[in-house]
Amino acid sequence: MEAAFANTIVSTYLDGRSAKLWLDRDGRYRGEGPSGDASSGRWKAEGSRLCLTQARPVPVPLSYCTALVDVAVGSIWSTRSIFGEPLVVRLVSGR
Repeated sequence: MEAAFANTIVSTYLDGRSAKLWLDRDGRYRGEGPSGDASSGRWKAEGSRLCLTQARPVPVPLSYCTALVDVAVGSIWSTRSIFGEPLVVRLVSGR
């Protein structure tokens, strides 16, 4: 997790769209969706999962959870979006 705090998590969809996520140590996150739309909310580690709960632009009462992976800048892993779409995720240097 430590590497994620100073860097950017980039999720890429199969069609080439991408989204960015920035985690802060205090449990907040900011995101930018594939169309450039901004979001923010809270994150927390729940066992082996990272869970995000959106507060803006529209509060969402459900959390999106994905596997919590130990990563370094340059790491690449696979997961699924909140809608079940396959994603390739990478941790890139900087914010």
